[in-house]
Amino acid sequence: MTTTPWWRGAVVYQVYPRSMMDANNDGIGDILGIISKLDYIASLGVDAIWVSPFFKSPMKDFGYDISDYRDIDPIFGTLADFDELIAKAHARGIKIIIDQVLSHTSDQHAWFMESRESRDNAKADWYVWADPQPDGTPPNNWLAIFGGSAWEWEPRRCQYYLHNFLKTQPDLNYHCPQVQQQILSEVEFWLKRGVDGLRLDAIIFCFHDQLLRNNPAKPEEERRGRGFREDNPYAFQRHVYDCDRPENLQFLEALRKLMDRYPGTVTLGEIASEDSLKTMAEYTAGTSRLHMAYSFELLVDQLSGTYIRETIETLEKNLSEGWPCWSIGNHDVVRVMSRWGGINPSPQLAKTLNAMLMSLRGSICSYQGEELGLVEADIQQHELQDPYGITFWPRFKGRDGCRTPMPWTHQENHAGFSHAKTWLPIPSAHKECAVSLQENDSGSILNAYRKFMHWRKQQPCLRFGDIEFVAAADEYVVFIRSFGSEKLLCAFNFSASAQVISLDANYRLEKTEGHGCDSVSTEGKVLSVSAYSTVIARVL
Repeated sequence: MTTTPWWRGAVVYQVYPRSMMDANNDGIGDILGIISKLDYIASLGVDAIWVSPFFKSPMKDFGYDISDYRDIDPIFGTLADFDELIAKAHARGIKIIIDQVLSHTSDQHAWFMESRESRDNAKADWYVWADPQPDGTPPNNWLAIFGGSAWEWEPRRCQYYLHNFLKTQPDLNYHCPQVQQQILSEVEFWLKRGVDGLRLDAIIFCFHDQLLRNNPAKPEEERRGRGFREDNPYAFQRHVYDCDRPENLQFLEALRKLMDRYPGTVTLGEIASEDSLKTMAEYTAGTSRLHMAYSFELLVDQLSGTYIRETIETLEKNLSEGWPCWSIGNHDVVRVMSRWGGINPSPQLAKTLNAMLMSLRGSICSYQGEELGLVEADIQQHELQDPYGITFWPRFKGRDGCRTPMPWTHQENHAGFSHAKTWLPIPSAHKECAVSLQENDSGSILNAYRKFMHWRKQQPCLRFGDIEFVAAADEYVVFIRSFGSEKLLCAFNFSASAQVISLDANYRLEKTEGHGCDSVSTEGKVLSVSAYSTVIARVL
């Protein structure tokens, strides 16, 4: 274990800067606000913070449209603030991972503003440009994730440019060597400032098919790609030519060589391809590509132990040297307590889901607010900020409901987040889950999270061990984590009723101490688990 990289088995706490804490009282969270909450984050027992984008941006997609890779947007603070964040996080033993959005920029980035002016300027080939078809229509049938064609007309060049997301997010042309060199230079800027890792947003979108071939249609029954809604035309195609191209791997190898010059740094790739589990294995194969990858596979709408088992077993079969990273929530999906818990989810379910996530093999991403059991906020149409939701309303309300500010105190007008009106409203249900209330309740979701996390740090089985499933149904999942001669049986009941679970063998079990889990009740090959409960026991 002494030679194990810090990120293997680590728990990474995702901070959405706009919604963590507002230090200057303009209603929007900022870097100084994150700094003010470092002691709270440290108390959770996490290993690292993943900070969502804080770069200079027109905020058409809330920071995922970058206009300057090397500067901080004024609403979040300054480079000096960021340097302070790194120093103070490191002083608390916490690593800093930053989002890097490398596949595209904002249309207000200086590179694009130059590229769009003519076909013969110095950056003419830095973005993906293509001539129209003879009838003036776009070059092919590629679609944008946020709706409509992935091509936008530019009259200055009399050409279309590619955008896999918003039309204000033009795609960089990675077939241009200068682009790759420049992007690696942008990344190194932050490595030199001391960041410990990169979360690579939309990393499968760097390269496109140079022949611009049409994507084939997808049968209706298969229009449920992870992360893409079936009512979005994007799900109508197999995305084989507009993303996840073979050249991606060559760029990842160049990126890895750069990372290797900064020992201890890590890459975490976001994967949302046609076969995400296969792509995760491919992108993390060997020691020359990504260190870790995660997908949308556990961000599904329905909770099922059977599905969790099938998903993880499938990845484990494909994974060789690679290392997985799992999450059940983030800034792009409905909060897990609403997705998996229904209208009035039990606080006990929140404890069980957190424990289950922290017990999986791999590293873990835990989204801010999951330690409080926050549910999805109901954002009204006139309050929407997310362009995705504005486009697809009312079938899809967008991602604002999982991005609302953190509730720190239950009595103040803005839940202790700010003295000003917040950029998104804080629902009353969130104030009832405020940190101030949970801090003083020994049985709270927050304190259960802390207790489990600190116990987990002492368990090599959970941090580094292998995983083997021994039982699963929609209502529960049971697996064994093993490391050396030690084995832990981990059982999680997601239902409102007790479960009598048939195991695949007769296990002799001993209750573990210090993690707040239920007592062990076994008879032969049968394990009894009470409603919404966790059992973790040593296998004798």
